[in-house]
Amino acid sequence: MRAKYIAGNWKMNMDRAGAVELAKALVEQLKDVDNTFMIAPPFVYLDAVSQIVKGSNIILGAQDVTYTENGAHTGEVSASMLVDIGVKTVILGHSERRNDFYENNKIVNSKVKIALEHGLDVVLCIGERFSHRIVGVTESVCALQVKTALAGVSAEQMSKVTIAYEPIWAIGTGQTATPEEANKTHAAVRKTLADMYGQNVADETKILYGGSMNAKNAEELLVQPDIDGGLIGGASLKADTFVPICKFSVK
Repeated sequence: MRAKYIAGNWKMNMDRAGAVELAKALVEQLKDVDNTFMIAPPFVYLDAVSQIVKGSNIILGAQDVTYTENGAHTGEVSASMLVDIGVKTVILGHSERRNDFYENNKIVNSKVKIALEHGLDVVLCIGERFSHRIVGVTESVCALQVKTALAGVSAEQMSKVTIAYEPIWAIGTGQTATPEEANKTHAAVRKTLADMYGQNVADETKILYGGSMNAKNAEELLVQPDIDGGLIGGASLKADTFVPICKFSVK
């Protein structure tokens, strides 16, 4: 039985005071709630939030990492820098990185490998466009993204990898796949993992849903057998919209 995992991606939101206030509220309200919880503030607030969540049941995540080591890479943030301030996991391959910053599967793969080399856990995002969905190639698109992003990643390293299925057409739109549709895609992703690494790895890997999950639809999504949690965007920016999702995850 896979424990549920609820992750909050704050994206480019908050100011320092708001980030600290939200982190404090989550630490207090989730302190007696089981399962796994993660929040990923903007880079500039990671250190401040790190001090708040230290020793709690909330994992500190980052929203990205560069694929190079420290050096002359203006504007980039390395894996070793993230580790140095207490980051435990990193979100990679998010559609906004792929679309807005032209990150292809090769770049995502390089980031996955360097994050794992530095001991970071990875939340690997995959997902299809609406045009893919319409022509019925959702599963093949997701399979290709999984295979290319995890190229060179060993079965042993997969214990540090979580997959987040985010249909691009549902991110931030309020639209969401039906629970049955989402679960069907998750099951197909799990089959891809089984083909790559064997059934044991597939069964142990958490696959999160990230297409506009909120307090109204979370419960019906989280009861699906292959949906192991959620990667939450807008609903993670307030305790009163994020905490209910976290609490649904323990039912």
